[in-house]
Amino acid sequence: MKNGPSLNVRLSDAAQSGGKSKPFEKRRRNRHGRGLRGELLPAHLPGNHTREERFEGWVSDSAERLHYLWGDPIEATQFVVAEIPPNLEELVAAGGPAPLGSFTPAAPGRPAVVTVFRRPVEREADSREELPELVHDVVVEQAAELLGMAPEAVDPSYGRTRS
Repeated sequence: MKNGPSLNVRLSDAAQSGGKSKPFEKRRRNRHGRGLRGELLPAHLPGNHTREERFEGWVSDSAERLHYLWGDPIEATQFVVAEIPPNLEELVAAGGPAPLGSFTPAAPGRPAVVTVFRRPVEREADSREELPELVHDVVVEQAAELLGMAPEAVDPSYGRTRS
């Protein structure tokens, strides 16, 4: 028979499970509902993308525009984003400017490749607003060299922001 309040002592889950504790997220209590309940920005908004993802999107948009304008000559070309050009240290040590992009012609069993170097292009841009146009200009320049044409002939919108 029990006549009053009783006291039960319970060992923690860590002691019962052999010393393994719960991860911090499961141990921490959100006492007042002030925790983060979901994503800060939804995935479809541009603010949710990293700088690298935005840059790749700009290259992809430029490639799609060239494909729309030229079709078959551009269709088999791969457009790639690289962080920095190879041998950048030697180029800078020699006093030359860093290339913004490069192209590799097609070979048997290998498509043509246009590479845009992200860091030099970002450094070349005067502002964040100019960056998408500069990316497009670099893609057009490399595609024009690949096709053996002038950049203005490849895309009439080439060089709109440059003076």
